[in-house]
Amino acid sequence: MLDFVVAGLSANPVPYVEGLELQRAVHRSVVARERPDTVLLLEHPAVYTAGKRTLPEERPIDDTPVIDVDRGGKITWHGPGQLVGYPILHLQEPVDVVGYVRSLEGILIEVLIEFGIDAVRVAGRSGVWVGEAGHEDKIAAIGIRVAQGVTMHGFALNCSNSLEPYSRIIACGIRDAGVTTMSRVLGRTVDPNELIEPITAAFRRSTNLNPVSRPSANTTQASLDTVRTNS
Repeated sequence: MLDFVVAGLSANPVPYVEGLELQRAVHRSVVARERPDTVLLLEHPAVYTAGKRTLPEERPIDDTPVIDVDRGGKITWHGPGQLVGYPILHLQEPVDVVGYVRSLEGILIEVLIEFGIDAVRVAGRSGVWVGEAGHEDKIAAIGIRVAQGVTMHGFALNCSNSLEPYSRIIACGIRDAGVTTMSRVLGRTVDPNELIEPITAAFRRSTNLNPVSRPSANTTQASLDTVRTNS
């Protein structure tokens, strides 16, 4: 069974530290098999987070505060208009981290194509990209962690967010590529709420994630308190 929890969107974004606490609580419950594999979907208020490989020169040029986290990858930004997904899933043994990242990319590419966006992978770079070969912009970032065979962290899909915060950092440690949003590519505003059902459906269809057991899936509109109570 796979559970989907919409933890906070639009006017009710989830502060990053609160979301991290929620992830950890759900992760403990999934590891203990007290709850099914769970995908958290939410927005955060504006925040920079830095993965373990972030270099000093990649951080904000104006000393804006950064939250250091235990995921892979480098520095990125989260904020309004960006849909963040935290899949908390058992991975099949032997754990294939790269394969899991490719699976997340595949899910996002599938969804973006449904919206009419020609999204692709770029060799040697994680995440999802759009644009002509050699001149791609990143539209979705991925940074994960696996502990006790269960995933944490996940993806950030740029829907209608501002791109200005990226000008203060070297996003994902990549100096020679830009970032973009679904809204910018399509020429219309794309709200993160529009992505909930397509992403949920794409996870349900995926045969590459958690292949050990995937009999059914539920979608839950839930408050943080409810999730914590059930975890």
